[in-house]
Amino acid sequence: MLPWLIVLALAVWLAIRIGVGYPPLTHGYRVLRRNEVALLASVSEAMFPPGGHIPSSGLDAKLPDYIDRWMSLSSKQTRVLMHLLYFLIEHATVIFPAPGRAGRRRFSALDFDQRVAALQGWGESGLYLRRLVFVSLRSILTMGYFAHPPVLRQLGVAPFAIESPICEADLLYPRIGARSADIAYTTDDLTTAREASPLLPGSPLHPDFAEEQS
Repeated sequence: MLPWLIVLALAVWLAIRIGVGYPPLTHGYRVLRRNEVALLASVSEAMFPPGGHIPSSGLDAKLPDYIDRWMSLSSKQTRVLMHLLYFLIEHATVIFPAPGRAGRRRFSALDFDQRVAALQGWGESGLYLRRLVFVSLRSILTMGYFAHPPVLRQLGVAPFAIESPICEADLLYPRIGARSADIAYTTDDLTTAREASPLLPGSPLHPDFAEEQS
């Protein structure tokens, strides 16, 4: 009888740890579940905290939203691996606890300093596989962070607005990722060559990266 009670207690504990207590989603996500959104938000804050060298934090960059869009366009195999990665980071504190009180709580339930220390533990671990997991997670979040327009503006690398003329080559080759049948230009669309002003600091930015006017 006792072994069954232990198994039952363990099953209840796992069910509570894995599925209970996560905040509801503020909007719909295509791929991510609410536990993964909570995990990614907590990692984003710890990895890119507010008040750093770049004012925008990981939460300002809305990294869970970016990752959800990226995963929705990825292959099924990639999505499965990403789900497993998030689950591992969230619950590996059982084996690799964060320092301080209640360090074995799931990652998203740790306080800020514990999360920072836990990530540092992954990145500096003597186990190669742990470091590899950390690099994978950091790469995904860094990709989203540096896609955030305010971050690019703050770094001075946001793309400028460039009015590109239509030349003969545009009639022969489609845009990257498109098909030849998608070429919409004809000889009537050709524009004459012109002298453009040089791009200088302070030149207008591409509309997708320009600062919103209030």
